[in-house]
Amino acid sequence: MFLAIDAGNSNVVFALYDEASESWKNHFRIDTHSSKFAAQLHKKVPMYFLEHGISPSDIKQIGFSSVVPEINEQILHFCENYFGTQPYLISPASFQKLPIKSLRPNEIGTDLMCNVMAGYSKVRKALIIVDFGTALTFTVVNAKGEIIGVNIVPGLKTALNSLFQNTSKLPEVELKMPASALGQNTIHAIQAGILYGYTGLVKGMLESIENETQQKFQIIATGGLSSVLTPLTEVFEEIDRNLTLEGLRLITKANS
Repeated sequence: MFLAIDAGNSNVVFALYDEASESWKNHFRIDTHSSKFAAQLHKKVPMYFLEHGISPSDIKQIGFSSVVPEINEQILHFCENYFGTQPYLISPASFQKLPIKSLRPNEIGTDLMCNVMAGYSKVRKALIIVDFGTALTFTVVNAKGEIIGVNIVPGLKTALNSLFQNTSKLPEVELKMPASALGQNTIHAIQAGILYGYTGLVKGMLESIENETQQKFQIIATGGLSSVLTPLTEVFEEIDRNLTLEGLRLITKANS
């Protein structure tokens, strides 16, 4: 089995790829900024493997992408001790062997490069990857696999948390698409503002990119909140929540 570890700003995602069935299985996550991150790492990972009947020796290769460098050493040391395997940490040097290119490989996040690797390997044409994470990102790739630009916006939960934390009377609400853009109570009003607002933002951003470049792109969405904005279903050719993980696997394999 292949183990992918994707350390993002909100969660560290662990996922297993079964080579036999060629499918992703057994996802679980740990809160990135927990004050007890190290303890959770040493507790949750062995417990998960035990509960699912998976032996550490079943893991033949580990790929590791991180945008949170302060936790890298903890994860690397844990993997070496628990799995007996040195993880492959994706870095700018990893991109040299790939069919995708970035003008500034030292600046772009490895998570975005994983997205592009998986997306471009799948369609081999110009595409925009919309990633609904802690940040909402638009990564634009031409038909040659070259990243021609990236756009970064606060993510849905980031915007919602900012509204809750910086106002004294507005409550936390569930990220659920309301039936109407016109709020009839406080919760409905916040949901309508955030979710219909972000629906318009995504549509407007995609339109601006296509108008500026004078070309059409295949649109792929990913990220944990990629299916929340239901009016965008027809805008995306595909929603692939495993896109980052698949790109992580492909980049690791290309550098093996």
